[in-house]
Formats: sequence, structure tokens, C-alpha cells
Amino acid sequence: MRSYKQRCGLAKALDVVGDRWTLLIVRELLIRTACRYTDLRAGLPGIATNLLADRLRELEEAGIVVSKPEPPPVATTLFRLTERGRDLQESLLKLGQWGAPLLAQSTQGETLQPHWLVLPLKLLLVDHAPHEPKQCIELRMNHESIVIEVSKGRIDVRLGTSGHPTTVVTGKPEAILQLLGGRIDFAAASASGVKVDGPTEVLRRVVPMMRTDPLKNDGPVAQVRRASSGSAAN
Repeated sequence: MRSYKQRCGLAKALDVVGDRWTLLIVRELLIRTACRYTDLRAGLPGIATNLLADRLRELEEAGIVVSKPEPPPVATTLFRLTERGRDLQESLLKLGQWGAPLLAQSTQGETLQPHWLVLPLKLLLVDHAPHEPKQCIELRMNHESIVIEVSKGRIDVRLGTSGHPTTVVTGKPEAILQLLGGRIDFAAASASGVKVDGPTEVLRRVVPMMRTDPLKNDGPVAQVRRASSGSAAN
């Protein structure tokens, strides 16, 4: 790997994880925990297979990733983050948070895979009713599911399904992310194809605090519509 040859912690970190695709490989392993090579390729649209192999080898040499052949029924090599690799999670979350405003400018051809919602939801969601009993939300999007468990002020977000979810949210990843991020209200989410089965109070419990409740028809989208109607009337 190339080096900046600078005695600086940031420069040393970039020597290891600063190459193109490297942090996105770490993202995939943070989300999926253990990955087959094919899982990684599927989660990294556009990466060349030889480049992925090179990056994985470099990450292993740096002690960030470990690979291990698994016996049947898995019968393939799985890649996992080491403890040092998992320590990158907070930095990736903060970097994603910094980049979030750039999402307002959509570029043609961009993709959004459902499992990518795991990391931003870890940042966005807060338990606003920690005294309430444990509850579970399951997000179902394009044949992938995410489980959100909320209990005693703690939010756990992971890939997978729940045997007994309190509330199930079904729809496209973009609309679900906007709803749970408090960017659109429930009426707008419903118009975008989002369906909620179960009590919406569970969603209100974790959606970020706003001046208005995004799960009621008096959310920000409704306000904009009313303001526009008022302007037209004048």
C-alpha cells in the first residue's frame, strides 16, 4: 500500500483505509457481520472482482479483516472484521452523518440497497420513551429485512427478521429512510407506497424529535402544502 509517510494519526489511518472502496468494504462487514465474497460483490455495485480481492488482502494484512473457510453447510470462506476493524464503526457513522446533506443532490444512476439503511438508522433513531416495554419494528424492503429493537433507551438495528415484530413497515428504502429520518410525514410516506402494519406509536417512539409529529398528517409536508395553498389563494 502507498503511504503518505507522515507522522500523523490521520495520515497513518488513511495509509490503511484511504484507498477507493476500502471503507465501503468495511461498511458491508459492519452491516452483515460475516460475508461471503459474493455478498460483498453484491453490496458493492461497480467494483471489479480483482480490485475487491486486492482490497480484502490489504485489509487482512492490516489486521482489519479476517477470513476463514467454513465447513458445510456454509462450505465457503467468510470474511469478518477483527476487533480493530469494528472500531471503525464510530468513524464511519460520523463520516456518513457528515455526508448526509449531500444526499439532497441526487445523481442519475445512483442506487440504494435496503441493507445500507442499517448504519444511518443507528444514528437517526432515539428511544423517546425508555420507560415503555421493549418493542420491535421490522422493515421489509425488496426481499431484505431490517430489525429495530428498542428497549430502555437503547436502539439496536440489524439485518434479519423478527419472530414477533410489534410493527411492520413495508416499502421502498428511500421512502422508509425519509419517514424514519423525520423528513416526510406519514401521509407522504403512504403516498410513496409505505405500508405500516401494527401500532404507529412504536414508530413515534423512535423517530427523531421534530417541531411537529412526522407520523401525523400535520407534519412538515402537510405544512408546506397548506402554505402553498394559502399563497395560491392570495
